[in-house]
Amino acid sequence: MAKNTKKGKITIDRERCKGCYLCIEVCPNDNIEVDTVLNNKGYAPALFKENTNEGEKGCIGCAQCAWVCPEVAIEVYRAK
Repeated sequence: MAKNTKKGKITIDRERCKGCYLCIEVCPNDNIEVDTVLNNKGYAPALFKENTNEGEKGCIGCAQCAWVCPEVAIEVYRAK
């Protein structure tokens, strides 16, 4: 069985996100999804999946999502 590894965490500023979803495309472990609740500007922002299911990999802290975000709405935290 695959190990549920989490080496990182991200936070997404809901109000800065304009829903381009580039972060969803580049996430190697599919840990980002579209939120069902709109932000104050009317966009459906990206949402970090905090909890992963058995067999899924968690955030590895690669920061690809933050690099591609044109709105600089993502912060990456890596575990030590």
